[in-house]
Amino acid sequence: MKKIMLFLFGMSTIWILTAQDYAAFKQYAFPSELSSSASGAKLAYAIDDAGKRNVYVAEAPAYIPRKITSFDKDEGQEITSLSISDDGNWVVFVRGGEHGGNWETGLPVNASSDISGTKVQIISVPFAGGTIKVLAEGDYPIISPDSKTVACIKSSQVYTIPIDGSATAKQLFNVKGSIGSLEWSPNGKQLVFVASRGDHSLIGIYQTDQTTIQWLAPSFSRDQSPRWSPDGKNIVFVRLPGSGGAPDSLLQRRHSSWQIFTANVETGKAQLLYTAPKTLRGSVPSTHGGTNLHWAANNKIVFLSYEDGWPHLYALDASGGKPVLLTPGNYMAEHIQLSADKKWLCFSANAGNDKLDIERRHIVRVAVDKPGIDIITPGNGIEFTPVITGDGTAIAYFSATTARPPVLAVTQLNSGSRKIDLVGTPHLNPAFPTAKMVVPKQVIFKSADGVEVHADLFEGAGEGRKPSLVYIHGGPPRQMLLGWHYSDYYSNAYASNQYLASLGFNVLSVNYRLGIGYGYEFHRPAKGGAAGAAEYLDIKAAGEWLRKQNFTDPNKIGLYGGSYGGYLTAMGLAHDSKLFAAGVDIHGVHDWTINLADIQAATKYEKAPDYNLALKTAWESSPVAAMNSWKSPVLIIHADDDRNVRINQSTDLIQRLNKLKIENETILIPDDTHHWMKYSNAIKVYQATADYFVRKFK
Repeated sequence: MKKIMLFLFGMSTIWILTAQDYAAFKQYAFPSELSSSASGAKLAYAIDDAGKRNVYVAEAPAYIPRKITSFDKDEGQEITSLSISDDGNWVVFVRGGEHGGNWETGLPVNASSDISGTKVQIISVPFAGGTIKVLAEGDYPIISPDSKTVACIKSSQVYTIPIDGSATAKQLFNVKGSIGSLEWSPNGKQLVFVASRGDHSLIGIYQTDQTTIQWLAPSFSRDQSPRWSPDGKNIVFVRLPGSGGAPDSLLQRRHSSWQIFTANVETGKAQLLYTAPKTLRGSVPSTHGGTNLHWAANNKIVFLSYEDGWPHLYALDASGGKPVLLTPGNYMAEHIQLSADKKWLCFSANAGNDKLDIERRHIVRVAVDKPGIDIITPGNGIEFTPVITGDGTAIAYFSATTARPPVLAVTQLNSGSRKIDLVGTPHLNPAFPTAKMVVPKQVIFKSADGVEVHADLFEGAGEGRKPSLVYIHGGPPRQMLLGWHYSDYYSNAYASNQYLASLGFNVLSVNYRLGIGYGYEFHRPAKGGAAGAAEYLDIKAAGEWLRKQNFTDPNKIGLYGGSYGGYLTAMGLAHDSKLFAAGVDIHGVHDWTINLADIQAATKYEKAPDYNLALKTAWESSPVAAMNSWKSPVLIIHADDDRNVRINQSTDLIQRLNKLKIENETILIPDDTHHWMKYSNAIKVYQATADYFVRKFK
């Protein structure tokens, strides 16, 4: 418990409240990796309980959670690629790595600084429980349809291992390039894959009875996302242009073209099925899952596109024709899954009859061949990452509220009641401070250039004018919600905002432009990021909105955030120290010129026609370009195995702050990554954030 005092003298605030530590608000087990068996009604999912990550299973009719692994240390080893064999007898997953990184995702993470090091391993365990088998070092495992073999990627090549661990892994074939996107054929005798070769990529098929690889319509393009037809005779895939060509403008927004092809497995010949509209909206979608390509039942090809201004699902007959919009309306579809019978798509969406649903997620289902959605979980909760059970009788997902952290839930599809059965409640910690949680409120305001911005307000405990903080999410393609977030990284932030509110801070969590959930133009605005930092106008407007409120002490407005939120925190402190009195910058970007796209053009004879202007714009969009106006104190936090934002971004900024004698404090966390793989490090980061603001604004 922390003891912080609070007295009110007129409009002034002196702290004397008794408050819990941030750790109290982290007393929840966070679920992820929900998977369903292809037949029957069996589920598997992962739980991160204070850094101890384990696998649980559940099955009909009661879906009682049952733990099948026993990892008992906070070691920073994530669990990914969780799946159940088609016969329902085995669970396979990957332990280790950093799969949310921008680079080195397949390398081990040693957040505990263990002298023996760590590995990225593929593991199998019987669904019924039993001995855990470490099958091999590797990544991205897929189980064969006969449930006997696991194929995986190791050293950029394909290996196979018996699922019961009865033999060691063996390399299946050897081809040039980095291999990915493995998928077994329906009969289990073939594997389709993508061989990335730098400026182009090829789709290949390995067949157990052939000595050569079958290449599907090889070209100078970048082919990706291969999917089998249900009969195994054809492949559908996405084709993007290969890289290269004369340098084009770096600042001008352009259409990013893509097409859908089908190819015959026997002949290797391909046929063009769809060309995306040559508009900005028609560009390759950049929300969760990208194009989300599937070959569904009734010979339908389903995919996601932003072409009508929202990330929506479309269906196209495999023989050709015009795509049909399956999900009309002003909402986005994400976490998209195809049912085992390939007749249904289920997904998360900010859709519903309540005007506040734009700030939530609900579970939605739609047929693959008929427009019109079925909202399975209406209401004021947050539901996400659904899967339909193999027998089609139920839909499973994670469910949360403003006060309750997410847990496994199941809804029977054949029941008229559509009851949300919270089968995961055994994971809830009775010590969690539910009573201290506030209900965030929707706030809408406009930036200086007229852009409408949504935000979530956490009102602080106590009366009178209080210190107020702007929280800035990272990404930037993210959306903060009116309830518990579906990302483990942002669950930390949601808990932090609740903790800060319990300490008496008002917190305004801003969904600034570049984020998702509000349509294409908001997600992909002009002059964003290194092209002009237009999104900073939204952060400044958030601070100015807070300053006008009668619950805010106008002299005690701060801001904090991680990653892109760290960047915008630094922008606020550098450009508007009179508005923002202090900030916490967590692994932020500070100099866009280091990351400028096509920066290598400086070493080539040919340069983009606006290269110098783009470099100048990137510099002016960076916090380091405004150091002379930076006056406010700052706390800088960064881990030195960060695989999303290089630590030199913070090292460089600290040297500049010190030279100018700008007050700063720093915390370096050795060996962890961008996503705080080690639970104790997450506690340290967000406790330090709160302590810093208490010291600055007490």
